[in-house]
Amino acid sequence: MIARVRAGEAEAYAELVRAHTGIALRAAAALGAGADAEDVVQQAFVKAYCALGRFRDGTAFRPWLLSIVANETRNTVRAAARRHTLAGREAAFAQAEPVIPESADPAVATLDAERRGALVAALEKLGEEHRLVVTYRYLLEMDERETAQALGWPRGTVKSRLNRALRKLERLLPDFRPREPREPREPREPREPREEGKRA
Repeated sequence: MIARVRAGEAEAYAELVRAHTGIALRAAAALGAGADAEDVVQQAFVKAYCALGRFRDGTAFRPWLLSIVANETRNTVRAAARRHTLAGREAAFAQAEPVIPESADPAVATLDAERRGALVAALEKLGEEHRLVVTYRYLLEMDERETAQALGWPRGTVKSRLNRALRKLERLLPDFRPREPREPREPREPREPREEGKRA
């Protein structure tokens, strides 16, 4: 697909845009673009198109695009010299499905829709790097390799910062502690099948 775009096939890039618009909007919203999310994503696609010459063959397009979305979101927020309100960020998260899935690491609690407000408030208290790694890894459901590529970090850095971020979230959200693994029940002694006509 990238080769087709580089060859001047306009429809090929339109296909890339259609395929990645949804997650790009979710990323922009989750990272704080709020009402500017659509403008941020549009600008990110323009910048991505202009930068395709620097795109390395063999790497995934989605993490590369999302790193541009993240940078564009940061620039937009800083240029506006404002922070989006907590309510606005919460509304963005409410539309940014899925939230932390049940298949997430055991150290992470599964959060219901009504708990998102508390999650948003807690994420606001994290440093930018910790907020980013949680957002990419769980809210956008990117795997470890994609998260590392999108953030430009080694995979070991993603692991360590994610662990620290999750520990901070556990402290900030005492009511949202990770669900402890259920204690295994004591196995019952198997009953020997009774044989018909056998006396006790």
